[in-house]
Amino acid sequence: MGYRKLSACRRLLAVATLLLSLVSLAGCSLPLASESEIDSQGDAEFRKIRANTPVSTDAAERAYVDCVAQAIIAQLPAPYADKNWEVEVFDSEQINAFALPGGHIGVFTGIFKVAENQDELATVIGHEVAHVTQEHALKRYNREATARIGVVGVAIATGTGQAGADLLGMATSLGMSLPFSRGEESEADTVGLRYMAAAGFDPRQSVALWQNMQRKDKLGPPEMLSTHPSPEHRIDDLVAQFPEALALYNKARAAGRSPQCQR
Repeated sequence: MGYRKLSACRRLLAVATLLLSLVSLAGCSLPLASESEIDSQGDAEFRKIRANTPVSTDAAERAYVDCVAQAIIAQLPAPYADKNWEVEVFDSEQINAFALPGGHIGVFTGIFKVAENQDELATVIGHEVAHVTQEHALKRYNREATARIGVVGVAIATGTGQAGADLLGMATSLGMSLPFSRGEESEADTVGLRYMAAAGFDPRQSVALWQNMQRKDKLGPPEMLSTHPSPEHRIDDLVAQFPEALALYNKARAAGRSPQCQR
């Protein structure tokens, strides 16, 4: 066997060893980052957004968002319902909202272009808060950290250098990260629908929200290259959850949970 062939075999052996190590790492019960560390990152990110984005000075608008958010927070499981959540309204045309680990909710005033009533806004906030309760940031951070370790290791073992690492990184993103992210988006839809319904918001209004989104985003990216399900698939999935969500909604109304949040 020639030197080049021997060298290639050694590299393949190194790759195999690396992959086995990654498999072992994936099965490890200890996370690469802890929940408290992710909470601290969420705190820092929220401070950064607040420092760089104007906040709304409309008292009625702020009270409206807080009313919807607090109704949903009251229905979260422990320990999330006990957190002192910080709710902020940002004066921005972005059609967006977010929730961050550590207990932070941000709503951009542009969201009112598509969330036309309290139930539609509750759909948005319930979805975003569900990302936090389901620990999606922690899981994503650890998943991406593991992927980056693998990309660098494979590039070194195969001698592909930085260009190879960049290509492998792109392949890792499209091949692994996106499907999981779509799954997390769907999970947040399902869990968020339960939260809003348990708070007394009409879950059927979630369909109207995504229909409004669809009208605003006619030129959106194809589903296969997006972290979000397409509006059509999203609506179908939400409708499939209506029997359980409506049962929670009717129970909430019977218990006197009937939010009256007005913009």
